[in-house]
Amino acid sequence: MPRRVPEDRFDELLRAATEVFVEQGYRRTQMADVAERLGVAKGTLYLYVESKEALLDAVLRYADVADPIPLPSKLPLATPAPGATLRHVEKRIAESAALPALGAALERRRVADARHELEEIVRELYVLLASHRVAIKLLDRCAADYPELAAVWHGTGRGGPLALLRRYLEDRIRRGRIRPVRDVAVTARAILEIVVFWAVHRHWDPAPEAFDEVTARETVVELVVCSLLDGVTGA
Repeated sequence: MPRRVPEDRFDELLRAATEVFVEQGYRRTQMADVAERLGVAKGTLYLYVESKEALLDAVLRYADVADPIPLPSKLPLATPAPGATLRHVEKRIAESAALPALGAALERRRVADARHELEEIVRELYVLLASHRVAIKLLDRCAADYPELAAVWHGTGRGGPLALLRRYLEDRIRRGRIRPVRDVAVTARAILEIVVFWAVHRHWDPAPEAFDEVTARETVVELVVCSLLDGVTGA
């Protein structure tokens, strides 16, 4: 008689695996580590996934799903075909990386309100990163052990918004709507790192402080905007 698979165990497995992958990275994580975190025998995991590769693939596919993850109709999940996980990551980045406020700003010929424009851009970036914080943390942590994943994540995932932000800063500085900075590339990267820390990484801080999410977001927006616009005439 086949072993019964609890309906809620798959959701619990993915959440436990997410914690372990984030803590240890892809290479160091062993199935035994995930089983221990879940509180089951190692063999139980293989009722759900064929391999560690299948587990990482599932974790990335379901990252940031807030509701309990339903039990798939076919178990165990098979080891993904070569390149399948990377294609999924690329697709998710393409579908979720839209920054309409930043895109519209780059197309705008006349800037009526530079402060409002920049506030919208920083806020939009924060909200986007926050809504994908688990996937971002997983990709950041596992990319070091997975060169192909690193190429996709650092090239398209992080590199795309960074390039757009740099173009925006260069244009607004040239127009006199943002004050000149020592180095545009460094400034763009500094903005991104400030936003990504508060939107993503602080949630894994080993000594967390209890900040309201809206307060954190709006403080980051204010900090970035004031640093770039204070003293600019007409901003």
